[in-house]
Amino acid sequence: MIRRALILVTMAIAGALSTPALAERVYSAEEERNKAIVLDFYEQGLNRKDFAAASKYLGTYIQHNPSAEDGPEGFRKFIEFLKTKFPQSHSEITKVLVDGDFVILRVHAVREPGTRGNAIVDIFRLKDGKIEEHWDSVQPIPEQSANSNGMF
Repeated sequence: MIRRALILVTMAIAGALSTPALAERVYSAEEERNKAIVLDFYEQGLNRKDFAAASKYLGTYIQHNPSAEDGPEGFRKFIEFLKTKFPQSHSEITKVLVDGDFVILRVHAVREPGTRGNAIVDIFRLKDGKIEEHWDSVQPIPEQSANSNGMF
């Protein structure tokens, strides 16, 4: 009886752990490539502020942030802005999600050391290994929160 109960419990746990909600998602080769492209683009462009290194990943680069210009030239201007105004800025990617041609990042971006920074969600659409489109949502990290969950 006890043995049977242990077998049933073991099977239930194994079944629960194999459900999509708890299982690690396996990405296709193309999704893994898209993920690697966006991660290197982010590191080269936003952390190292090296437009030349990041620009190899840019396609048309349609920009949906109303404060940023379209195209590689718009991204170059943004990198120059960061280099001039916030040379010590750094972005830490805290989560990466990939769905086909879309790569979504959750980011903790700090423009000036010692500040709380911003919580950012960046969405990139790729085509043929190039970043074609970008959306983002930026939220300042408040001093006090109504809950204890944290932003990340």
